[in-house]
Amino acid sequence: MIDLTTNEEQLARTASRARDRGIFLPTFRQMRDPSLVPGFVREQLRRVGLWDVHPLNLFRITWKNEPVSQGGGFGEVNFVELPETLTGVPARIFALVGKWFPTGSHKVGATYGCLIPRLVTGQFDPTFHKAVWPSTGNFCRGGAYVAALLGCESIAVLPEGMSRERFEWLSKLAGEVIATPGSESNVWEIFQECKSLAATRDNIMIFDQFEELANQLWHYAVTGPAIEEVVRSELSPEQRLAALVLTSGSAGTTGSGDYLKGLFPAMRVAVAEALQCPTLLWNGFGSHRIEGIGDKHVPWIHNVRSTDVVLGIDDELPIRLLRLFGEPTGWEFLRARGVSPYLIDRLPWLGISSAANLIGAVKLARFFELSSRDAVFTVFTDSLELYGSRLDELRDERGPYTDHQAALDHERCLLGVGTGNTLELGYWERKRIHNLKYYTWVEQMGKRVEELDAQWHDWPDYWDAIHGQVETIDAHIEAFNRRTGLG
Repeated sequence: MIDLTTNEEQLARTASRARDRGIFLPTFRQMRDPSLVPGFVREQLRRVGLWDVHPLNLFRITWKNEPVSQGGGFGEVNFVELPETLTGVPARIFALVGKWFPTGSHKVGATYGCLIPRLVTGQFDPTFHKAVWPSTGNFCRGGAYVAALLGCESIAVLPEGMSRERFEWLSKLAGEVIATPGSESNVWEIFQECKSLAATRDNIMIFDQFEELANQLWHYAVTGPAIEEVVRSELSPEQRLAALVLTSGSAGTTGSGDYLKGLFPAMRVAVAEALQCPTLLWNGFGSHRIEGIGDKHVPWIHNVRSTDVVLGIDDELPIRLLRLFGEPTGWEFLRARGVSPYLIDRLPWLGISSAANLIGAVKLARFFELSSRDAVFTVFTDSLELYGSRLDELRDERGPYTDHQAALDHERCLLGVGTGNTLELGYWERKRIHNLKYYTWVEQMGKRVEELDAQWHDWPDYWDAIHGQVETIDAHIEAFNRRTGLG
């Protein structure tokens, strides 16, 4: 369960800080359905930019922002459908779009979900604590942003090998940025840095996305219903939701799969990982280039019992798609092959992990021989906007992008994607993956083995109890807003 114990003394200081700064907090219910956002907030947002460090942008933590950079309101869920002319499979492939969140990534939602239960109960005191955001990229960006909106100081911890854009942005917003050795695959080094911070500083609170149950809960409560809305609006009665495909970062987004399985029990949840670091597939290790996904461990918040498939993705493929989707030559090639101008305009909405998610969706559709009756959903976490430096590096390394290379990349990365390195999980395969949590979380991070066992043997009650806390957290948020006099 998410701890909702109240510290009244700290809560009083926190409410006073929020009152002084005009901080009014959205509920999970409003993030899911922004038509419930008060009219005065919607009116004032017309004068606020999407990335502005402005408290009202907390209300833009939703999949339903109007897709504009300045002054937008709310509308339907932001999504895109990828047609067979691009993917090479008859199954309908849909993706929710993270670009239209503040910071350009949906991870800002997960950070709000993690911080807010501690803020509205007084466990986190912004007049004293600094929020530590360990991440391989977007989570610490989202955390620093949300903390700044709430008037809190932050420490961002991320690998030194992440894209230049991440560090440049964080240097302007986070109070402190710590670069740890390695790249996406070096999550353990992040954990070690957090242990060092905890041992040497008494005013920090660590929000570890890999273990924060509220990360999983935010996606259960907000992302899952967003996908449901698209399913019900876009699929005909003869069509069905076949699968949800997600790369394994913190595993928070898999919480949306828990929600969807309650509605569509025949669907599959697939988790993709880099073939160069096949932790779920083969208990393996290594290093890869799919920025934004962590590995070499199974996140504490991964509900392995509800995972049906593991997909291995060669990290070269999303790197090549970055050029196909981000270079004018790639756009012209795809246009000549029948991809619509509407979709081509939206291809820069995919970052590296988004391209990996797309490849995973195509791979799963081929593996299960899905037809036009079937729909596969995924999420585009961030956009090309965060990877301009990577494109520059690829141009320097591989030369100008040509029509011939675009044809090779389309064939190799989408039309010709095979079904190898795909594992359909049975009971014992799931348990093998679940058991890997022991070595990271019990032996090294101090979790209780009794809770690890409860995640497995008390399934689904363990997870249902967490998901059932949404209304209680919303009640705390509403009480906090009344206390500040702003809501």
